[in-house]
Amino acid sequence: MADEKNKDKSKKQVPLRLSTSLWNDLAQWAEDDFRSINGQIEYLLTECVKHHKNKK
Repeated sequence: MADEKNKDKSKKQVPLRLSTSLWNDLAQWAEDDFRSINGQIEYLLTECVKHHKNKK
């Protein structure tokens, strides 16, 4: 069980190219939600994956 939790906490690095306008929008949204931009992107991707899984 502890190994599963450690696997979930390990993170992969992914290079990501964003337009300046999208970056700025995400930065503002992250600030509004008291998150880093990286944290905001991870949160949004997690929510999208949950939504996708629930559609099936």
